[in-house]
Amino acid sequence: MNQTAKPSWPVFRSLQGAAANWRVDLVAGLTLAAIATPEQMATARLGGFEPHIGFFVFVAGALGFALLGANRFLSSGADSTITPIFAGSLTLIAAAGTPHYATLSALLALMVGAMMLGAGFFRAGWVANLLSIPVLTGFLAGIAVHIALSQAPSFLGLPGGSGTFFDRVKQLAQHFGEINPVALGLGLGCLAIVIVAERLSPRIPGALIALIGATLAVLALGLEGKGLPVIGAFSVKPPHPSAPIVSLNDFVRVLGLATLITLVVMVQSAATSRSFPGLPGEPPDIDRDFLGLGAGSILAGLFGGFPVNASPPRTAIVAENGGRSQLASLAAAALVLVAAFGEPFLRHTPEAALAAILFFIAGRIFRVADMRDILARSKQEFLLVVVTIFAVVLLPVQSGVALAIMLSLIHGFWTTTQTDLQQFVRLPGETVWWTQHPTKARETLEGVKVVGFQAPLSFLNAEKFGREMLEAVETPGLKLIVLEASSIADIDYTAAKAFGSVIRACHDRNVDFAIARLESLRARAALNAYGLLDALAPPGGKGKDRLFHSVDEATRALAPHAKVIGIPAEDRKSAG
Repeated sequence: MNQTAKPSWPVFRSLQGAAANWRVDLVAGLTLAAIATPEQMATARLGGFEPHIGFFVFVAGALGFALLGANRFLSSGADSTITPIFAGSLTLIAAAGTPHYATLSALLALMVGAMMLGAGFFRAGWVANLLSIPVLTGFLAGIAVHIALSQAPSFLGLPGGSGTFFDRVKQLAQHFGEINPVALGLGLGCLAIVIVAERLSPRIPGALIALIGATLAVLALGLEGKGLPVIGAFSVKPPHPSAPIVSLNDFVRVLGLATLITLVVMVQSAATSRSFPGLPGEPPDIDRDFLGLGAGSILAGLFGGFPVNASPPRTAIVAENGGRSQLASLAAAALVLVAAFGEPFLRHTPEAALAAILFFIAGRIFRVADMRDILARSKQEFLLVVVTIFAVVLLPVQSGVALAIMLSLIHGFWTTTQTDLQQFVRLPGETVWWTQHPTKARETLEGVKVVGFQAPLSFLNAEKFGREMLEAVETPGLKLIVLEASSIADIDYTAAKAFGSVIRACHDRNVDFAIARLESLRARAALNAYGLLDALAPPGGKGKDRLFHSVDEATRALAPHAKVIGIPAEDRKSAG
């Protein structure tokens, strides 16, 4: 079989790639396991779980994605982006570490998995575009602050904090004089190792080196007996697939959270798939990737874990190490599963080491370079970044994320409503009509006005469209107005009402009205459905007589004898 062929099931394609590239996939899997092992432990602790639960979630994510996902490189598992969101929300229902908390997290994983499967099945990849880059940047920065603040007590060797942002800051201030210098020193050392390793090469497993080194230091120097906080003993039990049993009230309370988590997973996984596509000529299949992530979350829920997400850094590791199929993730899952039973050694791991790893992750998702670029190019959109950060940090996490999504949608709506009616002019000696430019020579026709509205017509901009069109119609001596409609992709009911008012106003003033370049089939169907085509009809004619392929065709047909008025170019400096 040709290696570039695309079998119907992704798992077959992965096995096909594995047959030819198993050596490089195993090397990539070994590197991935070295990176993922400490990260999955740290993320599980961030969510209020014992470290080995992170390993099981990673295995579930790898198995589910290898079965149904399309991307050859994508690494799925426990993720520090979504963990603070659901952990902060679930602790409002049940205390972290309790059986009820574990049941709710498993329920959440199953619900997120079901929603992701639905999104993939119904090809809802477009939903991933609901978060704009400025809002997403602010959202990730807010999550980074939550991660850093939640791990600060462990990093400093202080008692764990809880509550809101202000509660945690107050608790840190109250215990600041009790900082454990050994914990702080180990934390700083681990953080330095991870940072240096990352700068030297992303392939160096700095987090694993730091974790093992810190644990060996604890054992060699007897630091645990001197008051250094460590993970401590935990019971590792092989997962037994089972469905969580919950009340209707718990189901309803988790449903909204599951919807938010699903949206975040969709956004991050789509960005990951687009950043790391498959082989040349193999476009990303976002919807199929949703299926893989959905299967991973369902397996994680059945294993008693929590939702999985795509990881851009881990995916980059697979791609940079020459991985060619999901065998790399499966190999890493097998190695991580073995590490899950290393409790006799891992119990001595200092909490400060795991906190250092999460500090590094928080710094990586706090995208300062992106913020600077947004600020340099658009101060209004940078304000979105700032507002989103404060919303995610200061409000309850679930409310902050919901507000971030609303801000992104409002921003999209706002940009749509800001479209102005543009006046078109003809290039001298040509048949092309274009938006006017004061520094270039142009010409118009006496008694003719050509305008364009460069956005879909909807309730968001209907009032503005109607008002500006009526102002154009009231131009003295106007005999014909042509709407250049190439950018109008659709027309809704509210906009159709405003459109009809403009047509009636034209007829009342004996001004002819024509539409040119209405290329959208949806917009053409809307003209007919809302009666606008009939309204356009001239006396004794049909509405289609006022639809033209070009502005030039419309003006030649309806104003053939209009006098040409030349407009010279203005001085560039005065025009500016």
